[in-house]
Amino acid sequence: MKYKFDHDLHIHSHLSLCSDDPEQSAENILNYAKRYSLSTVCVTDHFWDSSVDGASDWYSGQNFEHIKKILPLPKDDGTRFLFGCETEMNRFGTVGIFRELYDEFDFVIIPTTHFHMRGYTLTDEELESPKSRAEAWVRRFDTLLSLDIPFEKVGVAHLICAFIGMTKDTVHETVAAIPESEMYRLFKRSAEVGVGIELNASDMRSAMKCPEILMKPFVIAKECGCKFYLGTDAHHPKAFDIAKGTFEWAIDCLELKESDKFII
Repeated sequence: MKYKFDHDLHIHSHLSLCSDDPEQSAENILNYAKRYSLSTVCVTDHFWDSSVDGASDWYSGQNFEHIKKILPLPKDDGTRFLFGCETEMNRFGTVGIFRELYDEFDFVIIPTTHFHMRGYTLTDEELESPKSRAEAWVRRFDTLLSLDIPFEKVGVAHLICAFIGMTKDTVHETVAAIPESEMYRLFKRSAEVGVGIELNASDMRSAMKCPEILMKPFVIAKECGCKFYLGTDAHHPKAFDIAKGTFEWAIDCLELKESDKFII
């Protein structure tokens, strides 16, 4: 059976500092789910646990007390509305959530590709060239997969996002510089631990213009038996309007079946 667009597990509310849009409310997220008959949506605001050292200035105020202001989430008989978060990994491999706090969330997103946080996630030297950025892509993914965390409720976000290169050409160069052997190794390990691989709407829109390069990691991930989830990464309501077409393109491109779906 073909993979169905019936969920969105990466959505920011107005509580994320990069949104701060009063229209990006829990009620409007639920309205989006109802409009597209989604069975599951998850709010995943940016988060760093105050008890974990190593937060950036930007992350320090986005603690548990802050993001839980979204609770209680509105309810609807046809939609499961989950409470999650998007935490961070700094350049020392520290992730902003203690093992015990995972129980407070239905789903936890850990990005490895926020390369734009210069000095915080990567050093200047690591950002110098496509080769060094590709090496950082591999190293940070490796670090995530080495953690002792409940991978059955963890997703790795936007693996080919604009932040790994900052321009279209440098993103392509960075992805092209990642050795296929390393992709196979990392995605085989991903399948073993059971982490979800995100099909990010923005990533997929970029990939439409250069699928032979930008979809390669996901083709390899599928070959390795990884499970995929969909995430708009929406910060504003208008992002919901283009989700369906984007996700259906990605599903068709990868020839995904329901058996390829990551399920919380």
